[in-house]
Amino acid sequence: MSGKRKRVVLTIKDKLDIIKKLEDGGSSKQLAVIYGIGETTVRDIRKNKEKIITYASSSDSTSLLAKRKSMKPSMYEELDRAMLEWFNQQRAKGNPVSGPICAKRAEFFFYALGMDGDFNPSAGWLTRFKQRHSIREINIRNERLNGDETAVEDFCNNFRDFIERENLQPEQIYNADETGLFWKCLPSRTSVIKGKCTVSGYKSVEERVTIMCCANATGLHKLKLCVVGKAKKPRSFKSTDTSNLPVSYFSQKGAWMDLSIFRQWFDKIFVPQVREYLRSKGLQEKAVLLLDNSPTHPNENVLRSDDGQIFAKYLPPNVASLIQPSDQGVIATMKRNYRAGLLQNNLEEGNDLKSFWKKLTLLDALYEVAMAWNLVKPVTISRAWKKIIPTIEEKEGLDFDEEDISLATVATILQHTKGLENVTTENIEKWLEVDSTEPGYEVLTDSEIIRRAQGQTDESSENEEEDIELIPEKHINHAAALQWTENLLDYLEQQGDMILPDRLVIRKLRATIRNKQKMTNSSQ
Repeated sequence: MSGKRKRVVLTIKDKLDIIKKLEDGGSSKQLAVIYGIGETTVRDIRKNKEKIITYASSSDSTSLLAKRKSMKPSMYEELDRAMLEWFNQQRAKGNPVSGPICAKRAEFFFYALGMDGDFNPSAGWLTRFKQRHSIREINIRNERLNGDETAVEDFCNNFRDFIERENLQPEQIYNADETGLFWKCLPSRTSVIKGKCTVSGYKSVEERVTIMCCANATGLHKLKLCVVGKAKKPRSFKSTDTSNLPVSYFSQKGAWMDLSIFRQWFDKIFVPQVREYLRSKGLQEKAVLLLDNSPTHPNENVLRSDDGQIFAKYLPPNVASLIQPSDQGVIATMKRNYRAGLLQNNLEEGNDLKSFWKKLTLLDALYEVAMAWNLVKPVTISRAWKKIIPTIEEKEGLDFDEEDISLATVATILQHTKGLENVTTENIEKWLEVDSTEPGYEVLTDSEIIRRAQGQTDESSENEEEDIELIPEKHINHAAALQWTENLLDYLEQQGDMILPDRLVIRKLRATIRNKQKMTNSSQ
């Protein structure tokens, strides 16, 4: 007769490891044996996966999660939720959060939530709040303000020591950052308002997506842009498979980045693509992803490859605005390329600007923004790292005098755009910077924090299906595709101004379709 199994209490980190192994195909039976627990416990962990990940993602300390064995709730759960949401937003902005500030805010939310009884936000309450969420950043005294130059120097010195200890090359150091993009926004003669621009008297609706850029410190490995839109299947995608898009596309009802999407991107896109790149360069498959403290970025415990060799590291809140590489001209250059590309396309197609604007679809925008990202030069990205890794700008072959698309270039394009010939330089600058301060995450007001803490959903979420622009898929067979390709090739052959590479691309496409048709016929 076997002895009674010793009771094992798992830490939060153990549970995260089990979740990861389950997602990778591990069986409940095998994991139960490895961790010395019952299969029922493994199934419970699977069932509570999102709750565990959300808890770990909001925590601030890797070491505490490796010790903590429960997610003990506060006796004031609504207050706890409101305070955590508020704290994460303050941290993302780099605002100072001290013990007294935190206590005062807790008292405000307690009464705003209409909670019963007396509440004393004492030092004991603050300590327990910090422990529940593994937070280290709330001090008794005021913290240093956002953009602290001394803190920048301290971080940079520590980071350089870190990459030396880890033996990391610039090719193995990455940064990712999100931004909002008003993709259907064109300039006007008078003014530009967020997402709404007057074009020849036509006012647009606000069209916004979240875009995340990610590249390594050399600028030689740029991952596909990560784009978050509202609709799962936008109308313009038609029968397009999202896996074939020039970007990595996700959907969320507000077109915001969130913890779940970021984690999917890290596990399924970032880690595999970084491994492949480093392997191609003959480098050790080890890398660090430098991030700011956005509320949508999970804790370091969650952002780690199975072998622990590819992982995230966070910028302190009070230095991110000064040194995060993507914010040092990289995202701005991508957006400028995008908007200049839109104008150039309109010019080349000879469209009336209003008609061009009305016909512009999200699919068009995704192809254009992918091209804009491709046009960002490695030197632009390398230069953005000079505050953190100064030696990188000394690398041979990098010309730091090289310019990206300038304001003058955009102005020249506008001079040839009917209806916008007289747009002022000031309005061009406003247009180019219209979404420069747009975060990639949803910023909640106090009232919205309170509603969310009470479990109330936004009214818009009730109509989420309205954002999903599904249309019946149209199946196109090989014969029809081949005929259209033949017709297009005939047309191009008749044009005297078509250059040889254009014809060769279509011929290659025709050969691909013919091969697909043969394979289909042979299998029938």
